[in-house]
This record gives sequence, C-alpha cells and structure tokens, in this order.
Amino acid sequence: MKYCLLLCSIFLFLKVQAQEDTTGLDSTATIKTGLATYYHRKFEGRRTSSGVRYRKSRFTAAHRSLPFGTLVTVTNLSNGKTVKVKINDRGPFTRKYIIDVSESAAKEIGIYGKGHSKVKISYDFES
Repeated sequence: MKYCLLLCSIFLFLKVQAQEDTTGLDSTATIKTGLATYYHRKFEGRRTSSGVRYRKSRFTAAHRSLPFGTLVTVTNLSNGKTVKVKINDRGPFTRKYIIDVSESAAKEIGIYGKGHSKVKISYDFES
C-alpha cells in the first residue's frame, strides 16, 4: 500500500511539472528554446518534404516533427524580434538546432549573416 501511494504521488508530481513546462500564451501553446539556423541560398526552388518549392522570400521553416502547416512563432532571444513561420519541410537533421527558417524569416529576426542564434519557438496545434 505504501508503494502504491508513493507511486501515485510521483505521477501527480510529474504531471504538475509537465503542465508548468508547456504553458504559454494559451493553455494549449507549447514553448521550446534552442538554436535556430536558416536555409542556404542553394536550396532556392528545390522541393521541400511537403512537396512545395522552397522560396527564400516566404516565411517558412523546417522542423523534425511538427506537422506540415503548423504556424510557429520564432523569437530571437538576443534581440527580442519575432516572426511567424509555417512548417513545410523536415530538418534540421542535427540535434544542435531545433528549427531551420527561410532567408527572409532569418533577416526579419536578425540572424541572417550570423549563422545561428538562440531562439524561443511557440506553437499551437489547434491554430
């Protein structure tokens, strides 16, 4: 009986921690932080994983697991600039980065030319 109570209290504690970790603007919003990079110009016109062609002028991005069409808010933590991008590709395929943004999105948040920057991403599956 003691073990059952201990196990239940651990699960309750973990559930409370998980709820605190994923709160954002909405009760369903998810926030993550990590490094972001951007697409190189050589990818201009090539097909993405979703089948659409990459255009550097559009506000799009690649993420390893988010569904295509998900709108993601990317905030550069060094300067506070924010941009909304639509997921239309898979990647980056290294654990170092959490998202690849298009060239225009990188210019908008101030990481173009730097290579990468620490960012906060937030998204909502019901958007």
